[in-house]
Amino acid sequence: MQQRVQMPTYEKIAIDIANRIYDGKFKVGERIHGRSTLASEYNVSPETVRRAIKILEDVEIVQSAKGSGVIIASRENAFKYISRFSQLESIKDLEKQTKALIKEREKLDEQLFETVHKILDYAGKLRHTNPIAPFEVEIVPTCSHIGKTISEVKFWQNTGGTVIGIKRNHELIISPGPYVLMLEGDILLIIGNEQTYERVRHFLAE
Repeated sequence: MQQRVQMPTYEKIAIDIANRIYDGKFKVGERIHGRSTLASEYNVSPETVRRAIKILEDVEIVQSAKGSGVIIASRENAFKYISRFSQLESIKDLEKQTKALIKEREKLDEQLFETVHKILDYAGKLRHTNPIAPFEVEIVPTCSHIGKTISEVKFWQNTGGTVIGIKRNHELIISPGPYVLMLEGDILLIIGNEQTYERVRHFLAE
């Protein structure tokens, strides 16, 4: 299970103060409450507030000087700081949506392959009673057609067989089309009449 990253308290306080500046609750040039007052307001330690103020100083939203307290310096910089986190939340939402879609796609792919395997298994059991049941032929290293497409070698014209699938690297390619390359070790799933099997074997042995 993925662990959720928690934003530090002082950073939350910095964002809240920046929002209050942008909303006009704190005006530019105004001196805001002392650290102790802010610590009481946010129910945190003065050190936590100090770290929050330091963040706002670093991005030039406030200025802090001894004896002068904390002065609001820029509403524009407050907006820029807030926007950074708004964009971050948008990215997080998109990441969540993407992960959910990928998970859904994987589930659909799994269901599709499971259904196809059931069809092939059923067709294999009926091979001798069903004239369109597919048979399997492996492309061996000595085959002269390796690296060529099904269309290029005129597979159907030469064998009378139609390639309806390819088993490759433990994966099943359904309806590969005429432009898929035939590679060594591929297992072609083919349908045709009674003479097709021998024609295919002879053709791929060339």
